[in-house]
Order: sequence, then C-alpha cells, then structure tokens
Amino acid sequence: MTSPLSSAEALDESVPGELVASSKGRPWKDVLAQVFIRRPVQESLIIPAVPEPLIVWVVAGAARVEERELGGEWLANEVRQGDFFLTASPRPCELRWKTLDTSPFQVLHLYLGLPVMLRAAADAVGAGVGAGAPALQLREVSGGSDSVLSALLGLLRDELVQRRAPSTMLVQGLASSLAVHLVRTYASESQPRAAPHGGLPAFKIHRTMSAMQSRLDQDLDLGRLAREAGLSDAHFSRAFKRSTGFTPSQYLTRLRMEQARRLLRETQRPVIDIGLEVGYASPSHFAQVFRREVGALPSEYRGGIA
Repeated sequence: MTSPLSSAEALDESVPGELVASSKGRPWKDVLAQVFIRRPVQESLIIPAVPEPLIVWVVAGAARVEERELGGEWLANEVRQGDFFLTASPRPCELRWKTLDTSPFQVLHLYLGLPVMLRAAADAVGAGVGAGAPALQLREVSGGSDSVLSALLGLLRDELVQRRAPSTMLVQGLASSLAVHLVRTYASESQPRAAPHGGLPAFKIHRTMSAMQSRLDQDLDLGRLAREAGLSDAHFSRAFKRSTGFTPSQYLTRLRMEQARRLLRETQRPVIDIGLEVGYASPSHFAQVFRREVGALPSEYRGGIA
C-alpha cells in the first residue's frame, strides 16, 4: 500500500508562518519535508498525534519554545541553530514560542513515513521486513543537539531548497539514513506505547487543518472536512478529536482566536473588522467568545491588560 506521505504534493500547510519550501513529487516518497520562517510570537499551536514521527530542526535564529501535553504544565527550552525536537507521542501536545532576537526563526519540519521507519526497525534487529518488524517507540526530545542528525538534515534541506530537480536516490538514501539513526539513537527502552486508535495520519490531519485555516470566516462544514479525509462525518469527528484533543468545532474556535490575537498584536485594524475576518458577524458574540477563550476582551488584549 502506498504511504500517505507520498501524497505530499496534495497538502496545504496549516502551521503559522511563511512556507519557504515543501517537498513534492517522486523523490519524496515516504517523506514530508517543509521549511518555514516562523512568526516572532506564537501563543498556541496544537501538534496533533499522528503515527509518523516528526522532527523539527532549527535552521536559523533562536527562540524560547514552551510545550506541554494538553492541560499540563509548560516546559521551556531556549533553542538555536542546529537544535531539534523529536515528537512521536500518541497524544497531542501544545506549543508556544517567542523569538530571542530580530533574526528570522527558520525551521525544518520532517515527517518520516511508517514504511521507512519499519524497514529501519527491522534492519536494527537483523530481521527482514516480511518477517515482521519489531514494535517501535521513539523517545521524545526537546531542544536536543545531534551532530549526525544535523548533518543529514542539512543535506536534505539543501536538496529541498536549492535543487530544482531533487535526486530521488539522495533523498531516499537520506530518509533511510535518518530512520536508521533515529532507531539506533532514540529508540525507547521502555515498552512501546499504543498508537492512538482511530486517529488521522499526518497527510489527512494537515489537509483538514489547512481547509479550516483557509475558511476561518465561514461556518464549520463538517461534511466537507470529512470528505477531505475520506471518512463519514461521525468517523471523522472521532478521529479528529483523537488526533488533536479537540472536536472540529472546538479546534476551529482555537484557530479563529489565534488569528484574532495575531491581528490585534500586529495591526491597528478595528476590532469589528478582525471579528468579521475570523467568522463573527456580531461584535458582541466575538467579544464574548474571545473573553471566554483568552481571558480578556479584544480591546483589553490589544492594550496589554491580558
């Protein structure tokens, strides 16, 4: 069966910031790689739980990054060029960050598809993939440093950003090398944790998040989102919540409030216009939802009282 990450060219990006480059085409089978320049401040970003491991590598700049499991305590790390995060949790988590200087904060996101990870796991124990790869759980890493990982990711980034026609052999070789390095270096010694049953794979969760982000001013169209994921409405709602920790309606509200906060911070546009942009025709309704979610009225937030 074809890996869902081989459909990376069909993805739109939902993560806030400027998308510099994104992998597309045959060379990137089983790999989804994207380079971003992040906004200086991000108050909340949900990292969904997906089967594929995610590496976030700092290409340039520096930031204070805080992360937590939903509803948990914030843990902070100051990261700079070459530092990385490795996420393979069966539970969604939340991030926020603030850059430490005026230089652009650029990061590489890399999802490695399950087929290449299974091959690496089988190779690590000398078993053929057909013989059944061992169950694999990677350790979580926050703000780590790894010279081998950086060297491999640097080559992958150069191929992504600088080459009009990336080499299939090189990209696939780097993906395999990264998978083997992750298994050898970051395999958990504890019993593997169960993956979230019924959650969405990376390409489907990104596709639906992007669809929501692009239509913040419109009512939630659950049927359309379910069709994006190729599921029934009920199945999609359950899978989406397992992946993100929120129902589609709750997640749409979070996206709207994040966009509203950004516009209040970064522009002088009237509050009523901002409310309209994020889907609230009634100023009082916008103020009510904003206060419930953020803890202050929009005018108070802009004035720095929040």
